[in-house]
Amino acid sequence: MDHSTLRAALADVVAIPVTPFDADGGVDRATYRALLRRLLDGGVRAVTPNGNTGEFYALTPEERRLVTELTLEDTGDRAAVLVGVGHDLATATAAARHARDAGAGMVMVHQPVHPYVSRDGWVDYHRAIADAVPELGVVPYVRNPLLDGATIARLGELCPNVIGVKYAVPDAAHFGAVARDAGLDRFVWIAGLAELYAPAYWAMGATGFTSGLVNVSPAVSLAMLDALRAGDYQGATKVWERIRPFEELRAADQAADNVTVVKEALDALGLCRRDVRPPSRLLPEARRAEVAEMVEDWEI
Repeated sequence: MDHSTLRAALADVVAIPVTPFDADGGVDRATYRALLRRLLDGGVRAVTPNGNTGEFYALTPEERRLVTELTLEDTGDRAAVLVGVGHDLATATAAARHARDAGAGMVMVHQPVHPYVSRDGWVDYHRAIADAVPELGVVPYVRNPLLDGATIARLGELCPNVIGVKYAVPDAAHFGAVARDAGLDRFVWIAGLAELYAPAYWAMGATGFTSGLVNVSPAVSLAMLDALRAGDYQGATKVWERIRPFEELRAADQAADNVTVVKEALDALGLCRRDVRPPSRLLPEARRAEVAEMVEDWEI
């Protein structure tokens, strides 16, 4: 796909599928495929295997490749696929090449977790990945508020295939300034903090948002997208109010239970085991019923 097609695909709900585990602790291939098909049948048009909701950092390299391949096999041309890559530079570039060879059109580069990240080093890291796969669209995942618009703009000048930014700093005013300093039209700006922040970021120039909640109810996430696209902020706020308790539970304690809450909801619906891997942990028994009650009246 050309850059215009890839850019259009990012201006949407970008679903981050969970990675289900079987009773032995391995990736449950059949359940993953069923959950992915459920997203596609529900109208999702962009997916990111190996995102944070997919427990990227808890998967082995072999499991990440497996999830990439399963996603591309089952998605076909039904949705755009941007594969999450990251870790050290050699691992990230190898994963990006694997994604390309498996048929992906884009990669999403996780925020580097190295304790020492300079602005120039951030550019060098992403440039090396983008240069390794010039055929693919590249989307940096920005969680660091110290990365300014000028730095992102410089990466865009060096790498034409860097076409979007997943921005996940919880400050809509700061996002608006960074997006304009980097180039509001140069990149597709994706609200990387999902539905809870999507309306505020949309007002400042985002045209897509990521979602883990979409695993539970594609209809709810797509309803928010439709409202935002129509400029119906009252309608978007109604969706926001419905999902706020669920998303706040995921965000509590620096997102300690981010994935756990989603998998708990899926378990309550009979779609997926609740199992997560350390450093995530299962919810206490008392909170499980609370999650099931939260999603009871959603469009499932």
